[in-house]
Amino acid sequence: MAVALDLLRDLIRCNSVTPADDGALDVLVRFLEPLGFECTRIPFEGDGSYRVENLFATRGTKGAHLLFAGHTDVVPVGDADAWSHDPFSADVDDNGVMWGRGAVDMKSGVAAFCAALPAFVESGEAENCTISLLITGDEEADAVNGTVKALKWATEQGHTFDFGLVGEPSSADTFGDTVKIGRRGSLGFTVTVEGEQGHVAYPDKARNPLPTLAGIAHHLSYAKLDEGNENFQPTNLEITSIDVGNVATNVIPAKGSLKGNIRFNDIWDADKLGYWLSQQILKVPANGCDVELNIKQPVSRSFVSHGSEHVDLLVQSVETVAGQVPKRSTGGGTSDARFIADYCPVAEFGLVGKTMHQVDERVQTQMVLELQSVYAHFLASFAKQR
Repeated sequence: MAVALDLLRDLIRCNSVTPADDGALDVLVRFLEPLGFECTRIPFEGDGSYRVENLFATRGTKGAHLLFAGHTDVVPVGDADAWSHDPFSADVDDNGVMWGRGAVDMKSGVAAFCAALPAFVESGEAENCTISLLITGDEEADAVNGTVKALKWATEQGHTFDFGLVGEPSSADTFGDTVKIGRRGSLGFTVTVEGEQGHVAYPDKARNPLPTLAGIAHHLSYAKLDEGNENFQPTNLEITSIDVGNVATNVIPAKGSLKGNIRFNDIWDADKLGYWLSQQILKVPANGCDVELNIKQPVSRSFVSHGSEHVDLLVQSVETVAGQVPKRSTGGGTSDARFIADYCPVAEFGLVGKTMHQVDERVQTQMVLELQSVYAHFLASFAKQR
């Protein structure tokens, strides 16, 4: 098996469901140190979240500085009996498909980038630039003690970055059809409406919070925030939960709450959206109830790496290897690229992500090798930059 597939196999066999590491970072350290990388384990904990193991590996001190970012943590497997193969087996079938949790999201991206490094170092090209890898174990869950703190730590150590490359599965339908050059922001919120509990036969002796809660849910669901712009699709708001905790049919509940999420473009920021939400809620009659808005922190901001020469290099590398010009997209959810955007331009490129987070997550091994080729081509191009 090729180096990338050996690495991917070893990583998949680590049961690294967030925040467990199970030896995944050890696999990478053993691979990177012989290539001249200085590997530092940087665990973080606190701030209401669990302890997380992170790795910062760096090589070189001159030229442009590339930061490759990825994660070795994975989501839970769900019903393990529903899998065709053991979810941590890394089995390869007769069709050249490797099975296992993390095969797509995103141990494949980490393995492919690492596998591109030996030839890059051996050629001498690596001496013309600085390469760092930031690998976290906290991308799939809280994202509190991972990339955010690792970037702050790296900055305190004197590291500055010219470009960030994240190996998330960015391709939509075919390998190489999409490069993510930005992401929408994400704001989660809760609206609580508190009235007064009572008997349904005596509504005059109670204050029912549900009509107000339902009115707010309806109003927010149909409120239009914007039309989008040249970089982003329109902002959208989705109500994700309405709950009153009431199991009785003859009791008016004391209070209820709804939860929602806004995926927003660069027309908005956290302050603007918070004000917009509060004004929309005020438009719905409270009917004597108390209404409270709470915005979940932190709010992930939107970003776009527009006009970056390194994005152009990445697009050219994808076109050379995959044979098609990738679309520059800002669609989809969010990733740790949102944190890197505070430090340097950043883009994401990786595999087709159709099976990520699913039962029977799997990847075509040939696609992993193609991803390694894209990264190798990009590294060679990046090293020529000054």
